Amino acid sequence: MTGLDVPALLSFAAVLVLASALAVTARRFRRADVLPTPTEWAVAGRRFGTVTTWFLMGGTIYTAYTFLAVPGVVYAQGAIGFFALPYTVIVYPLAFWLLPKLWREARDVGAVTIADVVRVRYDSPGLALAVALTGILVTMPYVALQLLGIRTVLVVLGVYPAGVVGDLLLTLVFAVLAIATYRNGIRAAAVIAFLKGVLIFVAIVVVMVLLGNLGDVFGEAERRAGGVVAGVDGGVVTTHLDPGLSSAYVSLAVGSALALLVYPHVLTAAFAARGEQVLRRNSMALLGWTAVLGLFALLGVAAHGMGIVTGQGRAELAVPMLVERLMPGWAAGLVFGALAIGALVPASIMSVAAAMLFTRNVYVEYVNPNTTPKAQNGIARVVSLLVKFGALSFAVLLPAQDTINLQLLGGVWVLQTFAAVALGPVTRLLSAPGLLAGWAVGMLSGTLLVTSGGFSAVVVIGGFQVYAAVVALAANLVVAVAVSALVDGVRRSG
Repeated sequence: MTGLDVPALLSFAAVLVLASALAVTARRFRRADVLPTPTEWAVAGRRFGTVTTWFLMGGTIYTAYTFLAVPGVVYAQGAIGFFALPYTVIVYPLAFWLLPKLWREARDVGAVTIADVVRVRYDSPGLALAVALTGILVTMPYVALQLLGIRTVLVVLGVYPAGVVGDLLLTLVFAVLAIATYRNGIRAAAVIAFLKGVLIFVAIVVVMVLLGNLGDVFGEAERRAGGVVAGVDGGVVTTHLDPGLSSAYVSLAVGSALALLVYPHVLTAAFAARGEQVLRRNSMALLGWTAVLGLFALLGVAAHGMGIVTGQGRAELAVPMLVERLMPGWAAGLVFGALAIGALVPASIMSVAAAMLFTRNVYVEYVNPNTTPKAQNGIARVVSLLVKFGALSFAVLLPAQDTINLQLLGGVWVLQTFAAVALGPVTRLLSAPGLLAGWAVGMLSGTLLVTSGGFSAVVVIGGFQVYAAVVALAANLVVAVAVSALVDGVRRSG
C-alpha cells in the first residue's frame, strides 16, 4: 500500500471497461427470435456447451474473494488454509454424479430454480419455500463478499480511501454489472467469465515465474516463521498441519464440498448447460481451476518469504501486496483487474439465482400464481437489482468482519438444504415433513453452534474440533429420518 500508482490504475480501469463492454453487449449472443422467459434470462435456455460451461462454472465457484481469502488464511494461520484444495477435489466426483441428475429433473419439469425441483419432487410448497428462503438468505452476504474482494484491490491501488469517495467508486464498478445483468441475465456472467478465466490463468503463471526459485522463497518463509528474522509481524506460517487440527481440516473439506453443490448460484450455472454430458465433462475439467487455486494458496506462504507485512487482521491483502512488489505498475493493474472481474461473475449469477428463487418460489407460489412468464422475467430483473444493491449496502455500511460472519453462517445454513436437494435421487424414504423438520433443526443448531463460539466455523464436540455445519447436518439428517419414519408409520396405520 504505497499510494496511488497511475499506470496500475489505468490498466486496472482498462480491464474493467473491457469487462463492462462485454457484459452490456452480451445480448448479441442471444437468438433474436427467443421470447423473454425465466428459462432464457436465468439459464440461457439450457444451451451452454462444454467450453462456455467450464468458464462459467469455474468463474462462479472460484470467486475473487476465494483467490484472496484462501492465501490470506494460509498467510495468517498456516496449513489449515489448504483445506480449500481437498474440498475442491472432493466436490467434483460428487458433482459428476449429482449435477446431471438434477439437470435432468429440472429439464423434465421445466424448473428454473432448485426450489422448483424440490417443489415437484416432494409435492411440497412448504419445503420448496424453505429451500428458496435459505438460498436467498445465504446469497446476500456472499455477493457482499465479492464487493469486499474488489475493495481489497482498490485499497492496494491507493484509490479506496475511507469515506464517501471510495464507496462511490465501489458503487460505480458494481452499477455497470447491475445494468448488464438486468438486461442480459446469465449471459452477462458467461461473457465476463471468458475474460476472467484467461486473465486469472495468465496472471498466476506470470506471478509464479517472477517469484523465481520457490525453494528459496518458501525456505525464507519457514525461517521467518521460526523467529530467525526478528520484527516481522506475519504470524505463524507453516506447511505442516498440526495433528490436533486434523478433524477440523477433514470436516471443513467435506462440509464445504457438500455445501458447494447446493448453493443456488452453482446450480443455476449448472442448469444453463446443454446436457448431462456437458456437466460430466466439466466435473473433471474444473480441476484445472483447483490447480490455479492451489498456486494462489501457495502465495500466502510466498508472501512471508518476500517479507510482506499486511498488518493485523488484513491477511487478505497478502496477494495484492505481493503482486505489487513483484510487478511493474501496469502489469500489477492487469492482475488487479482480473481479480476485480473475478468478483463480477459470481456476483452476477448469485443475483440471478436469488431473483429467480424469490420470483418463482415466493411471489408466484404465494402472491400471484397467474403471473405470466414475461411478467416473471420483469420481476426477477428488478429483484436482481435489489439483491446487488442490498449486498452493496452490506459491504458499505457493515464492518467487513460482520459480512464475513454472515457468510460463515451462510455456509452452515445452505448445507441444511442438502438433504432436500441432493438425497432425492438416492432415496424416497425421506418425506417432505421429515425434511422440513430436519431443515429447521439444522438451521437452529448450526446458528447456535456458530454464534455461541464467537462466530467460529470450527467448534469442539467430544474433544474434537469439527466444522459446525457438519454437526448441524448430522442433527438435520437424524431428525429427517426419524420424522419421516414416524409419518410413514402413521400413514400405514391409518
